[in-house]
Order: sequence, then C-alpha cells, then structure tokens
Amino acid sequence: MRSISVLGATGSIGESAFDLLMRAGEPETFRTIALTGASNVARLAEMARALRAEIAVTAMPEKLPELREALAGTGIEAAAGPEAIAEAAARPADWTLSAIIGAAGLPPGLEVLRRGGTLALANKESLVAAGRLVMAEAARSGARILPVDSEHSAIFQSLNGENLEQVESVTITASGGAFRDWPLERLARATVSEASCHPNWAMGQRITIDSASMFNKALEVIETHEFFGIDEERIRVLVHPQSIIHAFVSHRDGASIAHMGAPDMRHAIGYALNWPHRAALPVAALDLAALGSLTFSAPDETRWPALRLAREVIRAGGAAGAVLNAAKEQALDDFIAGRIGFMDMAPAVERALEACARETGFSASPASLDDVLAWDLRGRRLAASTAGAA
Repeated sequence: MRSISVLGATGSIGESAFDLLMRAGEPETFRTIALTGASNVARLAEMARALRAEIAVTAMPEKLPELREALAGTGIEAAAGPEAIAEAAARPADWTLSAIIGAAGLPPGLEVLRRGGTLALANKESLVAAGRLVMAEAARSGARILPVDSEHSAIFQSLNGENLEQVESVTITASGGAFRDWPLERLARATVSEASCHPNWAMGQRITIDSASMFNKALEVIETHEFFGIDEERIRVLVHPQSIIHAFVSHRDGASIAHMGAPDMRHAIGYALNWPHRAALPVAALDLAALGSLTFSAPDETRWPALRLAREVIRAGGAAGAVLNAAKEQALDDFIAGRIGFMDMAPAVERALEACARETGFSASPASLDDVLAWDLRGRRLAASTAGAA
C-alpha cells in the first residue's frame, strides 16, 4: 500500500487531490501520512478523518485549539505552524503533493526531497525562487519531482521518449484570464472581485488574480526553464482562450506534439499520482466537434508586462527569481488590500528587481534555504515600500 501526504490539502489543488483519493477507494488504497492546510481547519479535520491521516497540520498556530477539538477522539495528531508543516513533510511517504501557495511551499518541499521521496510539485514558486537549489537537492538524494502544473505536466508527457536536444521550442498556453477581452485603458480600474473570476478554471483567489495579470504564466515560464533546463529563447507563450491545449513541444523536423485536455486539474494530479501508469480519471473526454474551433494569439506585453519580467529574470539568473516571486506576492497582497491598482503590480515588482540588482551577491544563485529567504524578505520589503509610489 502506497503512503501519501498532501501539503495544502484545503486549497483548490488539494481539494481535487482529495476527490481523486476518495474515488480511488482511500483509505483502503492509500495510507495517508500527513495533511496540511491553513485557516479552514474544519475542512482540514474533515479530510483527515475521511483519509484516516496520521497527522493534520494548520499553518496558523492560533487555529490549533480548533483543530484539536475537531479531531478529538480520532487518534489523529494535530499540530500547527510552519515548522510543524516542515516536520510533517519530512515524515516518510511514497508520494507527496506540494500544493501550498507561494514561497511558503519551499521549506516543506525541500524536506520531501531531502528524504528522497517523490514530490508531485504544484508549488511553482519553489522552482521560481530556488530552482537550482531544488533540482540539486533532488539529484543529491535521488528524489523524483513530477510536475503538477497543467502546462508542465503537459510538457512532461509530450517529451516522453523524446530527446530534449532535438526540441526546437516549447510553448505553454494561457487563457488570458479575466481581462483578456478588456480594453487596455479599463485595466487600471479593475477591482479585486473582477480579477477573481476566471473564465475557464476553478482556482483560488490568488492564482486567479495572477492569471489575470499573467504573473501566473510568468512564473510558469521560469518554472519551464528551471525544471526542464530549456533556454529562455526556446520557451514561448500563446494566449489560448479555450484552455484545451495546455502545452506543445515543437521539434527540429517541423512536427509538434500537443497535449490536449479539459481544463480540470484532476488530470495533471491524477497523472502524477498514478505515474508511470495511467488510470481512469473522472475527467470529461474531449469532444472536438462540440468545441468547433481552437484559437490562439500572441500575448501583448503592454497588457501583460509580467511576461517580459520573467524573461529578464531568467537572463539575470542568481537571486532574481527569489526576488520576483517575493515582490509579486507582496504586490498581490497590496492589490487585494486596496493599496495599489491592478496595473501597479508589475511596476512594483520591476522596481524591487532593479533595486535588488544593485545589491552585493544578487548575481549568485542562492546556495541554501536561508539565502532564498533572505532575498525573499528583501523583495517583499522593496515591493511594499514602493506601493505608495505606484
């Protein structure tokens, strides 16, 4: 019986994973070691009971009494705080899904890699902020990383049996988010509620807003570079409103291999859960006749400057990824709180990158988690300090 852990169980990715596990006959099919969440401890406890987890951990220490009460009499251990999440991740498990949003997912993900486990990685920020560190740790311990972002799962599947050196380019697609059809002049007045409604995908608020600003795709460009080792000039982005083709790989002979599927994260999660085999999944089969047509267009970097920043970060290397990710998270916090406008986020990130680029050591890749966290702190502070000037 395979043992599994889910980090970020109560988010949208975690909920999709929970659905797959329950459909697979959990807890008879899998043995659940750890589940982690944040503020929704009632749901976390419900999941832990259903999966008969060994431990449930909330990221919020003030929520621990509520979690303990919800798990009373079950024999399931309750814990709280970032250190407890890292400790839970370090517990041996055959397969661990990292679905924590933001840089907070990096420390527990590294714990999984240190013990040589299989890490199903939905936390793209880990590779953006610390790509070399993450990949080096996996190589050192013999751990396996399976991509769970729909685009990177698509690339992974499309590259199966192919020689990466013979690949001409890799293209990831973007829906365009909530504002893809808005006039450019209207974007400055976009509200948080408007940015939080995705036309295709059912996701959490933060990633939905990141989709509207295209920062989500910017992170995925960097993630493609770090995970697959593909040069920046060979990574392309197309706006594809239907979200049916998630990525395609183009070869030197002029042929392209595309991965197509309904916009349902259970596909990528299920692929990673069952890899190297394919299992039946509760995902709708494609009906191309019903779809009628698929459309594509080049992204407008005036509308979505985050894509330009991603390419500049790849070319800069060093600590640029850690700073971009941190500044992006801070700018998103400021937008949600009403301190800056929608179109002020990218300039805040760019100013933080420019300021950090003048600091000693910026050109060196972070060699440890402490290094990453130090640059993360600088990026957040600089983005926050420029919020009023945006």
